[in-house]
Amino acid sequence: MQTLFQEKEEPAPAPETVRSVLVPFPVDKAYDYAVPAGLDLQPGDYVVVPLGKREIPGVVWGAGEGGVASSKIKSIVSKYDLPPMPDAQRKFIDWMSAYTMNAKGAVLKMVLSAPKALETPKPSVGYKKGFTAQKFSPKHQKVIDVLRDGRTYRPVELAELSGVTTAVLKTMAKNGMIQAVEIKTSAPCRAPNIENKGPQLSQDQYAAAEQLQNYVKEASYNAILLDGVTGSGKTEVYFEAIAETLKKGKQVLILLPEIALSNAFLGRFKSRFGCSPALWHSNLTPLQRRTTWRGVAEGETKVIAGARSALLLPYADLGLIIVDEEHDPAFKQEEGAIYHARDMAVARAHMEKIPVVLVSATPSLETMHNAWNGRYHHLHLKDRFGGARLPDIHLIDMKDDKPERGFFIAPSLKNEITKTLEAGEQALLFLNRRGYAPLTLCRSCGHRMECPRCTAWLVEHKTSNKLHCHHCGYDTRKPKECPSCNAKDSFVVCGPGVERIHEEVKALWPEAKTMVLASDTADNADKLRQMLDDIRDKKVDIIVGTQIIAKGHHFPGLTLVGVIDADLGLTGGELRASERTYQLLHQVAGRAGREEKKGRVYLQTYMPEHKIMKALAVGERDKFLEVEAWERERANMPPYARLAGIIVSGRDEDEVKYFARELGKTGARGDGIQTLGPAPAPFARLRGKYRYRLLVRADKGLNIQKAIDNWLSKTKIPTAVRVQVDIDPQSFF
Repeated sequence: MQTLFQEKEEPAPAPETVRSVLVPFPVDKAYDYAVPAGLDLQPGDYVVVPLGKREIPGVVWGAGEGGVASSKIKSIVSKYDLPPMPDAQRKFIDWMSAYTMNAKGAVLKMVLSAPKALETPKPSVGYKKGFTAQKFSPKHQKVIDVLRDGRTYRPVELAELSGVTTAVLKTMAKNGMIQAVEIKTSAPCRAPNIENKGPQLSQDQYAAAEQLQNYVKEASYNAILLDGVTGSGKTEVYFEAIAETLKKGKQVLILLPEIALSNAFLGRFKSRFGCSPALWHSNLTPLQRRTTWRGVAEGETKVIAGARSALLLPYADLGLIIVDEEHDPAFKQEEGAIYHARDMAVARAHMEKIPVVLVSATPSLETMHNAWNGRYHHLHLKDRFGGARLPDIHLIDMKDDKPERGFFIAPSLKNEITKTLEAGEQALLFLNRRGYAPLTLCRSCGHRMECPRCTAWLVEHKTSNKLHCHHCGYDTRKPKECPSCNAKDSFVVCGPGVERIHEEVKALWPEAKTMVLASDTADNADKLRQMLDDIRDKKVDIIVGTQIIAKGHHFPGLTLVGVIDADLGLTGGELRASERTYQLLHQVAGRAGREEKKGRVYLQTYMPEHKIMKALAVGERDKFLEVEAWERERANMPPYARLAGIIVSGRDEDEVKYFARELGKTGARGDGIQTLGPAPAPFARLRGKYRYRLLVRADKGLNIQKAIDNWLSKTKIPTAVRVQVDIDPQSFF
């Protein structure tokens, strides 16, 4: 019998008073919360909920499951003033979580990447015309002249336009010359000009653009490969699809693999649509992130151009996705929540029932395979825009045409550079290797300078006069004596980086204006923009560059491209080594001769008989892809089979090694599936953690995620060991 002192257990609340809320933490389920009286909630609403001792943002995921005593259910604290997350996005998060084997909360965390944006923005100060008529000084008159249009300007914008300081504006407002008002930070790219016409399209461009516009008008899922040679005007073609989408009042997402590409892209977009697209990448300021995120969620921002994470923004009414340079490895996120943005973009388009356009001059084999099989529509632009011709590609056999000792530019390429300079044209020397030299070793004992935290050689940089690790950021001064044999001044550099090639260029052509263009020298957007402008304005004669210059840029005066080491990337046994090498060389070759003067490309190689070199020399891209596909099918590799990487890592090498071996003994095996390994990862130590890999290979139709989940769910993972799953791995580092 219950006494007066016993607490009565309350019944579980009715389902309609409970909502499940997903929180942005690595959890795989939504938690039940009670709904306070008077708070109207629907699925997708952004809310504040208690979790432990904190109050955090979350998203209402659906009705509560119930069955839990009311005394144990906490209440939702409040609701944010935002439109709810669309149903299609919530379904996409659920699907992406299941496909990539990332926790639902981990995917949501990427969506809520600007949590301050959930809060209603505070108004800031702006200035408009004052009410008093009086005489003004010349300095003040400039401000008044700008304000005659009746608009309200932000202080920085008004100061820039009128040539005064913001302090002057404050004084003018205090004296009643202008009026200070509260303004709300406006979303970027709210009203693109859809009436503005682009350049006259060629017949092939027009046909492709019309087909894309028809897919937009259908308002249903379609995946399209827009395949065109470098310089064929693919961007102008998909601009027509963007314009058609904007006419319907819907939002457009343009995914770019690197922020470097956006610099070349922004000017073209602005000249066509009268404003810049909203940008989304890791270098934005907190205010820019908040403003763009909220503009996307409220539907005010119409066009977003961004890196892979832009795919996960909470679009209010998405109408079109463009994936430019769809083949680029940068679309794969290798750390944290692992996913491939290109593949996830196709999945999201399918759920949103909208078109997705994959754009490339060198499509990935996976994308071409889908086009061959009819899963993707294939639009092909075969010719360069405006009558420009594709460059001639020549192979330099380095076994015969050897550079002088201590140099890296072959005599025949040296002659071509001289001819180019004499003609008043520009040359690009490409080497996809930053720094001065990739390897520093002791000539006395052979000791190599290695990163203490990674399985990687330290790279010497003359600009910083240090040895750098390009994987974890570690750097150190070059020691005066060898740490192994104590020999003094015994270190020598082996092989070239772009800095060493630049040194050679300056020695050979001392009168030429030269530049090194790499992520080390263009370390912010403004510096990169200025360097690219200098090339376009022909302020530079010879550019020495890495892959930052390989794609997306148009340099009218550039007619010669020389690739210093065309074989770089073919070693190491990577599944996609041949494909990626072909793509990179094809893209960099495409920088030459993009206007009236025909370009020339010279590839320095020790393997002129290699299938890649032959395909590039004769322009047989499709034949190369067919051979690559045949080899992959014989080896039962993607796209003809499925792969998943299992990465085991930790700070104790013995513990990681032992657990990886034990895990391998119970690996998924059976009809149509096998587990290979474990083996040390190619980067066996990365950022201080030891790493072992296992590889699961399965037949195309098999549910590899389910097999891996069944396997790993039966395994107890030590707390000091981390196990990551990489579905559809793109590399094996």
